[in-house]
Amino acid sequence: MRKLRWLLILVGLLFAGGIWYYFSHQSASPNAVDASKSKAGGRGQRSGAGGPVPVVAGVVHKRDVPIYLDGIGTVQAFNTVVFHPQVSGILTQVHFQEGQDVKTGDLLAVIDPRPLQAQLEGAVAKKNQDNAQLSNAKALLGRDTDLFKKGAIDNQTFDTQKYLVDQLEATVQSDQAAIDNAQTQLSYTQITAPFDGRCGIRQVDQGNYVTPASTLLVLTQLKPISVLFTLPQQNLVAVNEAFAKGPLQVSALNSNATEPLDEGTLAVVDNQIDTTTGTIRLKATFQNPSLKLWPGQFVNNRLLVSTRHDGLVVPASVIQRGPNGTFAYVITKDKTAEMRPVQVAQIDGGLALIDSGLQEGEQVVVDGQYKLQPGSPVQITTPNPSPNGKLTQAAGSPSPSEGAPNTQSPGPAGSPHHRRHQQNSEQPEGGAAPATANRG
Repeated sequence: MRKLRWLLILVGLLFAGGIWYYFSHQSASPNAVDASKSKAGGRGQRSGAGGPVPVVAGVVHKRDVPIYLDGIGTVQAFNTVVFHPQVSGILTQVHFQEGQDVKTGDLLAVIDPRPLQAQLEGAVAKKNQDNAQLSNAKALLGRDTDLFKKGAIDNQTFDTQKYLVDQLEATVQSDQAAIDNAQTQLSYTQITAPFDGRCGIRQVDQGNYVTPASTLLVLTQLKPISVLFTLPQQNLVAVNEAFAKGPLQVSALNSNATEPLDEGTLAVVDNQIDTTTGTIRLKATFQNPSLKLWPGQFVNNRLLVSTRHDGLVVPASVIQRGPNGTFAYVITKDKTAEMRPVQVAQIDGGLALIDSGLQEGEQVVVDGQYKLQPGSPVQITTPNPSPNGKLTQAAGSPSPSEGAPNTQSPGPAGSPHHRRHQQNSEQPEGGAAPATANRG
């Protein structure tokens, strides 16, 4: 019995030890696998980090670059007239249609002229009456003059007749003034257009009684037309200096600044700065032949102040921004990337105008900057053409014999170009360099 008891105890210990060994090895196996994978991945990363970085390169070149100042403005009619009647009466005739283009002097409306016509005729009759009295007084004065020379009448009688003629002449002049006033009032019954313009919505219908407080119509001149826009006060000196040399060109663009609407010239620079906003107001005139500009419309304006001759330009994607300002990667002669700070004058139309930091003919990185570090070796690649035969955006980097870069975007997601790009970007470390690098 005692031997059987020790045998059972031994079997139990062996069973417990087997269970412990099994579960301990099961928990340790995944950790070992993960560690082996991590080591393998680390070796792969270290082996890939030392290779050259594929980039798309461009060349710094010179060209004439226009310098623009951009501002938001509002279109205003060149002339605007709100018609209020000068006299009261019944609106008997309306000769315009809403939205009609009218010419200078065109008859727009007529107010009942009969009361004022009667006043004019009364003033004319009064003048005729006073003229008759004046003629009679002058005849008597002529006879009295002969009698006064012969001593037949005294001085008092002669002077009385003389001054009566003067009084009647003044009365006739007053009558003429009354006639002129009546004619002016009568002319107010016919409302005419003071300039070429377009009629707005009619405010009063025919047959209504109107007074000087009534509004009949709003007439606006659309050709030419004005645009009032603002610029920061820091640009005032540059604008005044350029404006003193001659007319300045102003371009009006749509609200998205993608479509030009019309070309005009700067008309006036306001004589004071708005102290609440720190801006200066400017007014430009546009001929507006196609009526793309409309009163009250918000537009983007570009004022051409000068042209930088032989300015250094690069594609806008070359310029990168960091904690210390703007910089660009320059490809050195030994095919390494050099981080160089640059001063940018303006970025417009996909091109950056460089003030300092680059020289003509230097190679710069157009695409692929996000993989670079200062001193990294680079491999210049040529992007694949898109299915329509055009180059991608990265391929449009300028060269000394080329102009601005092509800003066409890559093909759609389902296009062959896009599928080739995905396949190339998914190649493993150490394989062939992808044909197109993503934009940094």
